[in-house]
Amino acid sequence: MTRVFTVITFFLLFGLRAAFAQQDAGVWVQIEAQPSLRQAQDRAQAYANTLPDVNGFRLNSGWYAIVVGPYLRDDAEQVLRVYQAERQIPSDSFIAFSSALGQQFWPVGANILDRGVINAPVQPEQQPEQSLAGLSLQDADETRAQARQGERLLTAQERKNLQTALQAAGFYNSTIDGAFGQGTRRSMSDWQRFNGFEATGVLTTLQRKTLMDNYNAPLISVGMGRYTDPQAGIEMDMPLGVLAFDRYEAPFAHFKPTSDVDAKALLISQDGTPATLRALYQVMQSLEIIPLGGERALRGNSFTIEGRGKGIVSYTQATLKDGKIKGFTLVWPDGDEARRARVLAAMRASFTPTEAVLDAGAGADADQRIDLVSGLQIRKPRLSRSGFFADANGTVLTVAEAAESCTRMTLDGGQEVQVAWQDTDLGVAVLRPRQTLAPISVAEFRADVPRIQSQIAVSGFSYEGALGAPTLTFGEIADIRGLNGEDGVKRLALAAQPGDAGGPVFDDSGNVVGMLLPNPADGRTLPGSVSLAANVDRLTGVLTKAGISGVSAQSSAQISPNELSRRANGMTVLVHCWD
Repeated sequence: MTRVFTVITFFLLFGLRAAFAQQDAGVWVQIEAQPSLRQAQDRAQAYANTLPDVNGFRLNSGWYAIVVGPYLRDDAEQVLRVYQAERQIPSDSFIAFSSALGQQFWPVGANILDRGVINAPVQPEQQPEQSLAGLSLQDADETRAQARQGERLLTAQERKNLQTALQAAGFYNSTIDGAFGQGTRRSMSDWQRFNGFEATGVLTTLQRKTLMDNYNAPLISVGMGRYTDPQAGIEMDMPLGVLAFDRYEAPFAHFKPTSDVDAKALLISQDGTPATLRALYQVMQSLEIIPLGGERALRGNSFTIEGRGKGIVSYTQATLKDGKIKGFTLVWPDGDEARRARVLAAMRASFTPTEAVLDAGAGADADQRIDLVSGLQIRKPRLSRSGFFADANGTVLTVAEAAESCTRMTLDGGQEVQVAWQDTDLGVAVLRPRQTLAPISVAEFRADVPRIQSQIAVSGFSYEGALGAPTLTFGEIADIRGLNGEDGVKRLALAAQPGDAGGPVFDDSGNVVGMLLPNPADGRTLPGSVSLAANVDRLTGVLTKAGISGVSAQSSAQISPNELSRRANGMTVLVHCWD
């Protein structure tokens, strides 16, 4: 049976036993680790059928370790040798300490950490005279001179890798140059001392392996391996232990999660031009897998996008070269940053484009939905309401609910806006664009009170943008006061949709006589033909407090339906509230 093993911080079988002694807490023999709790429970049960003292603990990496113990250090080493010699446990089992173990999951309900050691099941006379390598325990480790000889055989990259691993462990803070000067020697001594070895400043072969295995544990835990996609024309290292190829939907090769690490990935491959690259840059930012938080940059013929939020962190890069766009996206669960950073660094360093480009027709037979782009969910706002331009700089009037608890607010074209003023009693908000806009048309407010039963029309995005443009809904003024006779609000005989709220109310001259309000927030449900609107005097008062001067209506001549539609389309905007 194939087993998946993880390498975590451990101390080797060989070395100075006195420095390792943790007799009170005891040590363990770690025999296996699995990426999911279900797998780990099954394997723990299998081992418990043949071995005593089997326990299971969650590791800091998120994996689940199966161990036996806890024993005194000498007893644990003896158990390790005997069980390995008898092939009852894998050959790469090792000594582990309680500090590496988290919550116990096996046996169910047990909690034996820090309860002291137990007697080992292996008797002294069972101990082999020599290790698996044919060496006695005392002869197994190297002298300082032997360690230096082994060190001379290292390549320049291997020497840099050791410095990088020391830096990652917090012992080295200088240049990664492969030169083992005083700073590197001091960091080696500190690492040896911290891990219970003799502080010689020269790492033995076994110590170098321990250091590098610890450094590479995040990559080993996710099964980092080389992946080649001849159709997409991309080769790179990928975490193949936690995700697998799913399907092609041009321009993407999709990878789905295969473990409790909810990771996803895309390979990006298509023919293109600078315009194609810019379009891809915009499209990627509209996807659910790329949250709004994070840095993003489009420079020359490449872009990078980081997304943070909603429990995930994603990274995308793409480059245009020789008429081909190649790149990738990695999506990783939030809260596992150390491992994500190592995986991402390995993917970036190993990314290699080849000649092939993914067929533009790949995945053309997949299910189609307007809220999907190449099989990826488009990010949706939490709330969308209507609004309208109140001045020539692009200031927008809308309902207050469109601006409540939003991480970010945008207009339908992607322009970001922020709250300039808000009247919570009336339920109206004034939004100012972060960059000055040039509206096609601006509201012209009618100062006098319109007559009851006069004809009006509301312009709004009835279905929150699904139709792509505002629609006009016609009705009449039923009362110039609210439901309770309050001033500042008028009642309309008009059947509106939730998305229409915030839209301008026009008279037959195309002048704005109010703004549609949402249904009351007190839980009352109005009849379908009843709507409420804020009066012009209240709207202009809110604008004044925001430092905006509304435009007064100059004409009372009736206009054609086509002209009304033209003004409404140029003035009405869709306001998005994003989490």
